[in-house]
Amino acid sequence: MPGSKQRSDSNMPSLEALGDSAVILRFGDRIDARINTRVHRAAALLAAAKVAGVREILPAYASLTVQYDPAFFSQVDPAGGDVSPFARIGERLLALLHDSRNEIFQTARVIEIPVCYGAEFGPDLAVVATHAGVSESEVIVLHSAAIYRVAMLGFAPGFPYLFGLNKSLHLPRRANPRIRVPAGSLAIGGQQTGIYPGELPGGWHLIGRTPLRLFDADRIPPALLAPADEVRFIAIDAVEFKRLQASDA
Repeated sequence: MPGSKQRSDSNMPSLEALGDSAVILRFGDRIDARINTRVHRAAALLAAAKVAGVREILPAYASLTVQYDPAFFSQVDPAGGDVSPFARIGERLLALLHDSRNEIFQTARVIEIPVCYGAEFGPDLAVVATHAGVSESEVIVLHSAAIYRVAMLGFAPGFPYLFGLNKSLHLPRRANPRIRVPAGSLAIGGQQTGIYPGELPGGWHLIGRTPLRLFDADRIPPALLAPADEVRFIAIDAVEFKRLQASDA
């Protein structure tokens, strides 16, 4: 039932119906790396459990959406009386999370992404350097030294929101968004960094560009990155950028 909610203990997510075939598990209400870690652990556990009737599991910053077959959960317990599919799927999910809340899951994939920083590839690098009070080369060192985690995919297919940005590089989004941002642009917005998978409008600060394609509808899977992946950026020059771009065409 849309808008329905279930309350759980303080250590478990709350549940909220999303239409008649999805449930949202809410672990918090803010952008926070620790909350996001809980989301990904839950996503991994539910994926490994292969719950019958579940169609898709979609992690976000502080929530996890589970799409399910309402017809299946209308039939799982014929003796259950007037119990909604939402209540049945919710009970099943919370039981799984409660029984396995301390389990540790496999190490995330580590993806290395080559990036040409600055100049035509990163026209806002100087702005970021001025804001941070460092040189452009120091921004590159700070940005490429971090290990990032894909918090979620959103905004556009294959767009990764990445946690792990050095605090000195945090800065508000541009006052005037661009109408067109080139595909592969590496950008900073607030406390995060991200990569534009295609030519899109955008208000983040552009500091570089990767020759890799973040999203290809003909590829399986189409998105290069997935939630919970770890990302390392490798600085390259313009010559290497063109070589890699040609090989990925």
